[in-house]
Amino acid sequence: MIARREDPAVRWRPAPLLPQERAQDVALVFVTAVLCFFACLSVIAALSADRAANGWSRQLQGSASVLVRPGPSETADAAVARAAETLAGVKGVREARALEKEKAYDLIRPWLGPAAELDQLPVPRLVTVELDPVRPASAADLSKAMSAAGVDATIDDHSRWMKDILRSGAMARALAVAVSALLALATAAVIVFATRAGLTSRREVVEVLHLTGAQDDYIADLFRDRFAVLGAIAGLLGAASAAIIGLVVRLFGGGAGLTPVLPVAWTDLMWVFACPLIAAATAAVAARLTALRLLRGMP
Repeated sequence: MIARREDPAVRWRPAPLLPQERAQDVALVFVTAVLCFFACLSVIAALSADRAANGWSRQLQGSASVLVRPGPSETADAAVARAAETLAGVKGVREARALEKEKAYDLIRPWLGPAAELDQLPVPRLVTVELDPVRPASAADLSKAMSAAGVDATIDDHSRWMKDILRSGAMARALAVAVSALLALATAAVIVFATRAGLTSRREVVEVLHLTGAQDDYIADLFRDRFAVLGAIAGLLGAASAAIIGLVVRLFGGGAGLTPVLPVAWTDLMWVFACPLIAAATAAVAARLTALRLLRGMP
């Protein structure tokens, strides 16, 4: 049996100019991945909150509520029926429907308790109005029609609620942007610390590179490429973890998400996969700038 001799030139592989440090790399990837995970979750939450706010706003814009108070010579049922008939004829109104007495009681019962004798109370009656989505009637139009019909009523076009909902959606978007920016700064700080530690631990390698004629830009690019790869890996892990959470929420929450407050859509999960690119760019810029500043301070 003849043993083959391997060519040393074939077995030899050039070592990287920056030796890898497994323990530090794993810790850096883990911390960065956790930061990317929370950043992606904030993006998903912001998109869902914005969708919920817009959906509620559209629902409120397409409807109005009319509070009807019966006159001294008219029953509540007659007054609310006359109000619904009058509102149905207003231009810009698609449908006007008198709310049943039982449903009106159901709206009040949580505040007064189940033992309240609602039949003995002057409970106002409501008319729900569905507006034309193209040319909806205004609150002034509805109020004018009620006055002309001699119905004592109060119009609620939900404008106050819409302002609150839109304000809440804007606050959710601003909060998500602020959280994402803060996590990006934290990621950059972690990369800066890791670059400093890498330069300190590889000082001899850097000195040898200087002696062989390597410029500071070349050495800084080595650190940039290395940490860009680590940032991309961490961003991919964080994005994948956040996407799994969003997938669970979407699947088990049904078509509208886990709750109506958080309607997660399939398109929301696609945005998180921009995280690896952002993390890699952040790591590359932070590592290169830090390396250049430290290298220029070396003797």
